[in-house]
Amino acid sequence: MDTEKRLYEAAVEGDVRALQELLQQDALVLDRLTLTCFNETPLHIAAMRGHIEFVRLILAQNPQLATELDSRKSSALHIASAKGHLQIVKMLMVVNPEMCLARDRDGRNPLHLAAIKGRVEVIKELIHVRPRAALGTTISGENVLHMCVKHNQLEVLKVLMEIGWDHEFLNAKDGDGHNILHLAVADKQIETAKYLLKTNQIDVNAMDANGNTALDILAESWRDMNDLSIGECLREAGGLRSRYSSIHHSK
Repeated sequence: MDTEKRLYEAAVEGDVRALQELLQQDALVLDRLTLTCFNETPLHIAAMRGHIEFVRLILAQNPQLATELDSRKSSALHIASAKGHLQIVKMLMVVNPEMCLARDRDGRNPLHLAAIKGRVEVIKELIHVRPRAALGTTISGENVLHMCVKHNQLEVLKVLMEIGWDHEFLNAKDGDGHNILHLAVADKQIETAKYLLKTNQIDVNAMDANGNTALDILAESWRDMNDLSIGECLREAGGLRSRYSSIHHSK
């Protein structure tokens, strides 16, 4: 069996002893890695599988692998963050904290992926090391708060909202002109909508790209048992229908 294949099998299994043997036979085995057709390094594989000691040894031997990207432009930190492997996330960030800001093919950084998957502890760690990772936007113009709402991750949203961002960031709009309240209302996420309104930090009458407020979006969406409750919350917070709503556009 060739060295590279043994290396990848060791990564899948998290076999530290096999890695040590390979390094004894060839100290530069990690340096001369020819990437596989999938572009995954053994570090990507070990990070995905949660093999802490294997990752530790690879990083000690070749910390440069922390900057390598796979075919989706994901780093090992992207993968560990999405999987919620906190110890591996910490190790990777010690080696290269700037990878917190690296964007994959969709423009998502490791914080975005942790938010999508609801990895609260990973998010706290990433924010602690590189707070500005939260300011990154995807190709679709979404920030990490949009991601939380689109993937219904209220606990993550709360953690992020409590950090103390400025008004502009909290009310940022995605590529479709939606702020996080628009998204919560459109998806009938009643608990999220209530939470956002309670913070008094989201502009309740902000308009999306079609000139619709959150109340317009609610009125023109599919009917749901939560509509009445969401509508009451919006009105209590000063929510109004827009005279520019898409009903008027269609006339």
